[in-house]
Amino acid sequence: MSCYSRRLRQTEPEQQNGGSGPRHVSTHSRVNGWSLPLHPFQLVAWLFYSYLAVVGFGIYVPLLPHGWKHAAYVVIGLLFVGHLVTHLVAITVDPADPSVLAKKSYSRPMPAFDRTKHKHVIQNLHCYLCEADVGPRAKHCSACNKCIADFDHHCKWLNNCVGGKNYWFFFCAVGSAVLGVLLLTMVVLYVFIQYFVNPADLRTDPQFERVTSNTTWFVFLPAAPVETTPAGILAIAILTVMLGVAPILLLGHLLVFHLYLLWKRLSTYDYMVHQRNTQSIRERKNIEEAQVTSDGTLADIVSTPRESDLPLSDRSSGLRYHDGGLISLGQPDGICTDVADTTSLA
Repeated sequence: MSCYSRRLRQTEPEQQNGGSGPRHVSTHSRVNGWSLPLHPFQLVAWLFYSYLAVVGFGIYVPLLPHGWKHAAYVVIGLLFVGHLVTHLVAITVDPADPSVLAKKSYSRPMPAFDRTKHKHVIQNLHCYLCEADVGPRAKHCSACNKCIADFDHHCKWLNNCVGGKNYWFFFCAVGSAVLGVLLLTMVVLYVFIQYFVNPADLRTDPQFERVTSNTTWFVFLPAAPVETTPAGILAIAILTVMLGVAPILLLGHLLVFHLYLLWKRLSTYDYMVHQRNTQSIRERKNIEEAQVTSDGTLADIVSTPRESDLPLSDRSSGLRYHDGGLISLGQPDGICTDVADTTSLA
């Protein structure tokens, strides 16, 4: 998934019939991230969360020494609960523009957009698809098929748009995920290393006093102890660390990116528009320099067409973007988002 797979054009509804038809296909609007169809990324996210919770609190945290064990339960537990709550809220919130919510009926199909009557979906702060006056920072997302207040991006992992109403829940979900996975991975690494250095420090639970063999270990302590082998604990530890490293790096990059956006007072959409404009200017400059070099004069340069001169069939309906990193760090593809099919017409 690459956020640069499509060029940024004047954002308006994409033609559906090979560029020949003037209308946008009518579909129902989605309410939130629970609206069908659910995205496969949602299942992946919940499975990964469940795996870390079961493995972390069922196997490795109970093996920590007494003082560290209680601290891990509290700190990591709060991060996991906090992530669960903010993640659920970010999915459940309907981020639509207030004027759209006031008159929106999600049971009826979205009216077809007739490009012969209107050049853009949103003109003069009025959306001709939602049939409502919207705010200055509203964008019409064709994935959700409605205008989003203070649009930031469309997140596949939430299966919902991130806008002004749920941005901070999204941000807190990302931050708690980074810290939670990082601390849990450190716990797993500690148990793995300590097993070879001093395994007695891991056998402080009273359940170990009932066995004489040092090769007998327990998981799911203290509530439902189950016997296992050292090989099983070590194998799961290796797998957990391998699974944890990628989210730490990718979500960490994503968190830094959004901290950068907050510092610059930008949205993800604003950042992408700025990046595309900068790239377009740079490409145009390179073309002109190349033509000057080959022809020796500016008089023979054939100017590149402006965005407004391009045929409608060449224009994209919006941005496909995955939450990325700082300008100097590049874009971390495939992390959280697809600023998908945003139809913005400000």
